[in-house]
Amino acid sequence: MRLIRLCLALALTVAGETRAQPAVDERPLPPVARANRQLLLVRSSSWTTSWGTLQQYERTATGAWVAADAEFPVDLGRHGMAWGRGLHPRPTSGASKTEGDGKSPAGVFALGSAFGAADSLPDEARGFPYLQTQATTYCVEDVRSSFYNQIIDAHDVARTSWEKWSELRRRDGLFDWGVVVRQNAPDTQKGAGSCVFLHVWRGPRVPTSGCTAMARDRIAAVLRWLDPAAQPLLVQLPQAVLEGVRSAWGLPP
Repeated sequence: MRLIRLCLALALTVAGETRAQPAVDERPLPPVARANRQLLLVRSSSWTTSWGTLQQYERTATGAWVAADAEFPVDLGRHGMAWGRGLHPRPTSGASKTEGDGKSPAGVFALGSAFGAADSLPDEARGFPYLQTQATTYCVEDVRSSFYNQIIDAHDVARTSWEKWSELRRRDGLFDWGVVVRQNAPDTQKGAGSCVFLHVWRGPRVPTSGCTAMARDRIAAVLRWLDPAAQPLLVQLPQAVLEGVRSAWGLPP
């Protein structure tokens, strides 16, 4: 059975320049060094900005975060960010991301498998789970489908089961390398956003439909760095919100 059920993307929508903070009733990052020892931190200047920066961090034995590399530019959704459904506390204010809103999810998210057109991950990678995509590999974006927010192989699923999708083998090369962001997963909510990835960009400050995109060499470097034993997380937030939750969420300085 080639059907691949990798649940993906979550969300909650944030409109305009709201500075509303989430309710902080728990830490999405455990304050111990034995878990979640890698972190990808994406920050933007505002909720509506469609670009930002990404920096990689590693946690030391004492639990402190140390930068693993210099920050680099990334593209975000054409309408900026919106609260996603992830590991962070549920926000008490602010709109929620919805399917097709053109926003990248804000919050704290686990990562699913990496994927790409190549036979395997780049040389020197640390064995992060990897899916080689085919011409029949799709992520279902159809909110009416029972396969919503799942990666499937069209050989195994009747086409009548889904009508809107993202092809994971693209001619433009944007998905030559990618990583599934576990947004709106595993408890997928219909209409809360689907098929969110880290992937290759079209170019600097060219917005996406809701993913986080970067230069080809940068995502290849990220794939070499990701260590499944380190349980890496992705955190995406506007700078003002990051400052408000940094201490409570145990984020890097």
